[in-house]
Amino acid sequence: MTARDQSPGGSWKGICSTKFRETLLTIDGNLGVQDVEVLKFLCQDFLSHRKLGECQSAWELFDQLLIEEQLCEEDPFLLAELLYTSRQKSLLKYLGYTKERVQQLLPARRRISLFRNLLYELSEGIDSEHLKRMIFLQREVVPKTEMTSLSFLAHLEKKDRIGEDNLTTLENLCQNVAPNLLKNIDKYKREKTSQAVIPPRNQKMELLNQEEEQLKPVSQFNGMLEAAVYRMDRKHRGYCVIVNNHSFISLADRNGTHKDAEQLFYIFQWLGFTVQVYQNVTERHLEDILQEYKSHPGHADGDCFVFCVLTHGKLGAVYSSDEALIPIRRIVSHFTAQQCPGLADKPKLFFIQACQGEHIQIPVSIVPDALNPEHASPPAWEVNLQDSIPNEADFLLGLATVPGYVSFRHVLKGSWYIQSLCNHLKNLVPRAAGSPCESSPPKSNVTLVNQIITENNDSQSL
Repeated sequence: MTARDQSPGGSWKGICSTKFRETLLTIDGNLGVQDVEVLKFLCQDFLSHRKLGECQSAWELFDQLLIEEQLCEEDPFLLAELLYTSRQKSLLKYLGYTKERVQQLLPARRRISLFRNLLYELSEGIDSEHLKRMIFLQREVVPKTEMTSLSFLAHLEKKDRIGEDNLTTLENLCQNVAPNLLKNIDKYKREKTSQAVIPPRNQKMELLNQEEEQLKPVSQFNGMLEAAVYRMDRKHRGYCVIVNNHSFISLADRNGTHKDAEQLFYIFQWLGFTVQVYQNVTERHLEDILQEYKSHPGHADGDCFVFCVLTHGKLGAVYSSDEALIPIRRIVSHFTAQQCPGLADKPKLFFIQACQGEHIQIPVSIVPDALNPEHASPPAWEVNLQDSIPNEADFLLGLATVPGYVSFRHVLKGSWYIQSLCNHLKNLVPRAAGSPCESSPPKSNVTLVNQIITENNDSQSL
């Protein structure tokens, strides 16, 4: 996986796998010149006119959306919405969507504005004769060049003749040339009004609520007590991967981390997982591990998947042993239903023991998993942690601390978070199971997972 661009702050732009780019090329191959123009028109709110003008093909447009972080591999919904809106519904299958699924998600996840949708719908209803008459009526602002209905409407918008709240010219044109299109404008007004009367909500809370809805099977395990959502009766529990970074190039050694890795190994092995521990993992080695488990054939017979990372970190990212800052989103994106079909509809649990900032509250006999904890900075609440996880169900992300703060690790006993997690896993197993030293793992742990999420106050789950 190669990044097209990496910003100084460590965010990756345009990063995606070769497989995803191949998917985008397949979609490109099914689109003609006019289809590309439609997509460019629908993307006017996402890319500048200059960048749109440089795009001569669909793949170039997709590339610009990737670079501008409007589109990403783990969440290709914007492209699905573009294809759905432009009546290319047969291409949704390449993104793992159906038209019914897009329709279901649109109310909460719509990116293309209602006004942009209106203009596209009107353009579809303006035939060549209508267009000639409309150009005649607007001759003073329209150049004497060949235009399509879409470019005509785009030109009126550019000249401020029409806008979201400026529909007079549009209504007059339709009234004089194509009265049947007035119903589209009336529909837009109703939808816009209904949108406006919804009480304003905090943007961060809105995003979190949407994320919660997407992660409902995992983050709302309470319902599992009444209805069994996940199967836990396959041939084996699943795989547990533990990445344990102790030594770095210039960062401080993470003394005590071996205790965390040891506890995680024994607990998850006891719970029936096949556990693999990797020590001091470089960025390249981590990518190899992710690729291995992304395509692991054993997922088909497993109940779920667990991935633990013990390392230094910053907000929304973790450090490899060679000190590459890797977004958490980049890690979990390998295991979406699209990327890892073997884990589709199965719980995927990620536990991250790493700092999420540098703000600290100093206790005794502990060290933080941060770069320069002595230089405390205000918490970076403005960064949205929901960007760390894909907009899909069946994911649980457990973080050792809240946004903007360090997490703490005892140099001999391990981290508070991991030790607390292991204790809860041990104590909340049904009593008949005995202790990790005395018995085999219980057959079903659906209730256990619910208890861990609702009762473990030392972790943050999204």
